[in-house]
Amino acid sequence: MRRPVRRAVSRAALGFTAVAALSAGSFATVPAFADGGAPLPVAITGPNHVDLSLHGDNGDPSEPQVTLRLAAPGSDEPGEGGVIPVAHNGDYKIKIDASGLTGVAAVKLPCRASGLTAVCEGNEIYAGEQYNRLGGIRLDINGDSAPGDFGSIKVTGEGEGVDFAPLTIDVLVGGPELLGRKLTEPAGLAAGDTYRAPVGFRNAGGLAAEGAVLHFHGSRGLSFPDDYGNCAYKATTDGSLLHQGIDALCTFSGTYKAGTAYALAEPLKVRTAGFALNDVFSYGFSAVAAGTAKALLAGDGYTPGTGAPLTLEEVPGAASDYTRYTDLDLPSHNTYDLVLTGASRRGEAGDTVKADIGFRNDGPAWISALRSGGEPISFSVAVPEGATVTKSPDGCTFTTIEAGTKGYRCQVDTPLLENTEVAFPFELRIDKVVKNARGKVALPSWDNPFETERSNNTAWIVLNGPDDGQGAGGPSTGGPSASPSPTASAGDTAGSSGTDGGSGSTGSAGGSGDEATGSGGGLAFTGAGGALLIGGAALLALALGVGVVLVVRRRAAV
Repeated sequence: MRRPVRRAVSRAALGFTAVAALSAGSFATVPAFADGGAPLPVAITGPNHVDLSLHGDNGDPSEPQVTLRLAAPGSDEPGEGGVIPVAHNGDYKIKIDASGLTGVAAVKLPCRASGLTAVCEGNEIYAGEQYNRLGGIRLDINGDSAPGDFGSIKVTGEGEGVDFAPLTIDVLVGGPELLGRKLTEPAGLAAGDTYRAPVGFRNAGGLAAEGAVLHFHGSRGLSFPDDYGNCAYKATTDGSLLHQGIDALCTFSGTYKAGTAYALAEPLKVRTAGFALNDVFSYGFSAVAAGTAKALLAGDGYTPGTGAPLTLEEVPGAASDYTRYTDLDLPSHNTYDLVLTGASRRGEAGDTVKADIGFRNDGPAWISALRSGGEPISFSVAVPEGATVTKSPDGCTFTTIEAGTKGYRCQVDTPLLENTEVAFPFELRIDKVVKNARGKVALPSWDNPFETERSNNTAWIVLNGPDDGQGAGGPSTGGPSASPSPTASAGDTAGSSGTDGGSGSTGSAGGSGDEATGSGGGLAFTGAGGALLIGGAALLALALGVGVVLVVRRRAAV
């Protein structure tokens, strides 16, 4: 089979975490409404560029890299009665011609396909784009694919009363693929220390890269003390704690050969704060030409550096310790202290009393929850004998907290700052006076190495306790004995995530002077796991105007 002419191509796949090809987010735009009687302008939308790796890392084989849609004027928000507005009624045809990929790649087309062409037909086009999906195109390398092969898919449309804007999708095989060097945490790294990251890449693609861009990100507990002249920096200090931190972009000119490894001339310094714990440092390189790189540095919110430039050096021998997604949790050793406080109240039968349950983090570490995406912490509140809860705080749900015991499961959202204090106000009606009636407040038992002080993980609500001050925090004097703290289960963890530290009213967790902490209990966590942090990649994707791919990775203890 005769190969098509191979053209020199300088574009390349972006090799850093969760960012698609540089031009993959470029979509055809919808033209403005035409004058009355003119054809309806409809754009065929989808990515205009796909890079295929020679190493088979081209996404889930069952999922297409290209999703084709039609974008018509108007909003795709449902109207009255949930009805989606119709922009056009009438037959139309969309032709997909992938013959330009003969000898370049294997193609699987949607709709009515024959060889490398397909026709999608319809008779109704909705306003907007969301409900006008045509189908997906799957691309893979085959026995004919070779580095530098390049071809295009042409997508056109026709229909009475419709003017279709066509779409061209360029496909490049074996372009530059810049894989990042794997990172490991040095032994003994502690909060407050500076990590010297050996940042570098290997071009695993089939073509040289003409220019490169380094993107690196540090979450809230990380910073970068050096300031380089060929880098630009952006600090995010508001919004969700999950996405706060620092992003940087650094540009490098020159040619970076296929099959060759490169590294920064000096390690990249990553400083950890005293409250840092499992903060995320991530980085990645992309093959980007010089003109595009300059545009990146001028991105919204980025401030140019002023120091000496950061440089790259060739590394003899291309080792195998390189990967597509490069990130590291820093530091993996620190501690925090979660504290519960209860309340001691007096009253007569029929009285209603207020008991503020306090929850706080005494640090020194914050609970970032970056890997779990903000999974909440839960604790249980048992109701003292002879009393009924007449009002419970937001974030607390009536449930069975352990076998035979009804009460409330309260949730505190994460991330949780190193100095968070939250109050959960309960109101209780005393139905019957029971001396020293006690309700246990407890964090579930959990084997967690980050909290070494667990004596304050239990507190008490005490009604009509003794006068010797041994109410909410002192030993029991005739009240019910403490039962074992329940272990958190998946059913206990349901709830919304947030960033303000809790669902109750914010304030001092200590309450009034007759409240005190108790003893016993365990850790609060309800489990952890989740997706790769997207804060840095998402910010960069916005700057580039490209799509974002979420990458599921290992579950990690918070």
